[in-house]
Amino acid sequence: MSGEAGQDQPAGDQPGEKRQVARWYAVQVASSCEKKVKATLEQRAVTLGVDNRILEIEIPQTPGVKLKKDGSRQSTEEKVFPGYVLVRMVLDEDTMMAVRSTPNVINFVGAEERRATARARGHIKPRPLSRQEVDRIFKRAAEKKPVVKVDLAEGDQILVTAGPFKDFQGEVIEVSGERNKLKALLSIFGRETPVELEFSQISKQS
Repeated sequence: MSGEAGQDQPAGDQPGEKRQVARWYAVQVASSCEKKVKATLEQRAVTLGVDNRILEIEIPQTPGVKLKKDGSRQSTEEKVFPGYVLVRMVLDEDTMMAVRSTPNVINFVGAEERRATARARGHIKPRPLSRQEVDRIFKRAAEKKPVVKVDLAEGDQILVTAGPFKDFQGEVIEVSGERNKLKALLSIFGRETPVELEFSQISKQS
């Protein structure tokens, strides 16, 4: 991702062409359609002849880990802002139309301009992201620790598969995905005792 370096760079290199500034814009899209919108818009930009003004399309993501019921781990990518894609572009009528008419695009993020009649919905004027916003978004995507998604919740039954409590069974009382740990009540010497365990040390019981 070239978020910081790509901000506010001029676009347009034809002789006599006014060099315009490309800015980052946030575009709201249908749920779970971020990748589809990115691929479609990249193709449409070429087809519509605006690929010299729609320069980058990004879906900021961080590494993630999904813990399966059997205790195995699957590497995933977690979106920083689900439901949005970022587009670095020169804003004009052609590029706005190219983005807005792309399937599964809802609209730009921006300010609503009021229409003459009170009942009619206003037109959204795209708002460019500030340099600080862009830097923060891409820095977050680059530095954020892996997100662990685990198919566990309070009340689930588990079996400890490793560590000093191996083969003990218990009930989950707290899940901490950020720390890759959970707390469970294990029956130790006939007493229910809360024990902190790593996700890798347990398996979920059906």
